[in-house]
Amino acid sequence: MSEPTGKYSITMPRDIAEAAKARSGPSGLSAYVAAAVARQIERDNLNELVRVAEAEHGPIAEDEIQALREQLHQARRQQAQDGTNAA
Repeated sequence: MSEPTGKYSITMPRDIAEAAKARSGPSGLSAYVAAAVARQIERDNLNELVRVAEAEHGPIAEDEIQALREQLHQARRQQAQDGTNAA
C-alpha cells in the first residue's frame, strides 16, 4: 500500500525543471521530485543528528573521519570482490 498523495504547486528555475523532466523517465516528474525531496529530508535529518552528537560529544576529528572512510571503501571493495567471485 502506498502513501496517500496530495497535489502541490511548486516554483523552481525552468532549467532545473526541464532537466528533471528529461531525467524522470517512466515514473514521471512527480515521482522524481518526491524522491529528491525525500533524499534532502534524509540529509537534513542526518545533519541534525551530527549537530546533536557533536554538541554532546565534541566534533569528530578529521583522522577519525578518514579512518571511517577507508573502512567504508574497504568494505565496498570486498563486497565488489565477493560479488565477482560469486558469479
